Amino acid sequence: MKKRGIKNTRINTEVQRELSNIIRSLKDPRVAPWTSVVAAEVAPDLKTCKAYISVLGDGKAQTDTLEGLDSAVGYIRRELARTLNMRNTPEIRFILDQSIEYGVNMSKRIDEVTKDLKTADIDMESEGEKDAE
Repeated sequence: MKKRGIKNTRINTEVQRELSNIIRSLKDPRVAPWTSVVAAEVAPDLKTCKAYISVLGDGKAQTDTLEGLDSAVGYIRRELARTLNMRNTPEIRFILDQSIEYGVNMSKRIDEVTKDLKTADIDMESEGEKDAE
């Protein structure tokens, strides 16, 4: 099976959807309530899966969530096998994805820079009006 084939893409999407549902139903207090599965990459042989997780919160919440998910990986894998009809149920490895947090930080920085530019433009316009008088 090709890594970027249609079948593999459908499997990745279905695994991502089911992992999101399973993680949402976990009762472990270490797992943050704002945990989302950004992507899932299942190997072509269906033996392993990399699940990219995004956690809204500070560094402690992120590490606690990863610890909680790692301790519940057996339960998550069993639930995944129960809900998905696959030949092999992949072994799941959770990876922290910080791209959303990075994007939010970059957006804030851009807003700060553009705010400074707007105030500079307004100051220049008011000076130009004073000069015209």
